[in-house]
Amino acid sequence: MRQLPSEKSLDAVDRLVASYTLKSGTCTHPGPTVTESVKLGLAEHKDKLNKLLCPCRFYPDKGEEVTHRTWICPCDDMQVYKYCHCLLFFTEQGLPITEYLPSYHEGRETYGEVKDPTPDKGRPLKHRADAREDERLSRPS
Repeated sequence: MRQLPSEKSLDAVDRLVASYTLKSGTCTHPGPTVTESVKLGLAEHKDKLNKLLCPCRFYPDKGEEVTHRTWICPCDDMQVYKYCHCLLFFTEQGLPITEYLPSYHEGRETYGEVKDPTPDKGRPLKHRADAREDERLSRPS
């Protein structure tokens, strides 16, 4: 049986989610069980790794992964594209923001283009979007 995360870690996750939704102009997923599942996963990682590592991804070595920062919540994709793979941060209509994603991204294929209702908030790393695309295009096929 899984042990529940500590109250301290659950509180840290609640604080992060509350502050980041305000900062980014997003809401949490409209399904409370989805939000709670993601928050529990984040809190478990906080207890085990002392970092809020994204719980929706597979990592061969979680300890190694936390040294990179890429998937620490709010992850790079959230800060670059305002897109949350975990389904935690959404629009008020219950959709993930896909407007800034590259055209080939699975989020756009799944949800279509979902405009950002608060383009003046969030995306502190938006300047990295072009660099990511340049890097992708320069890789050998």
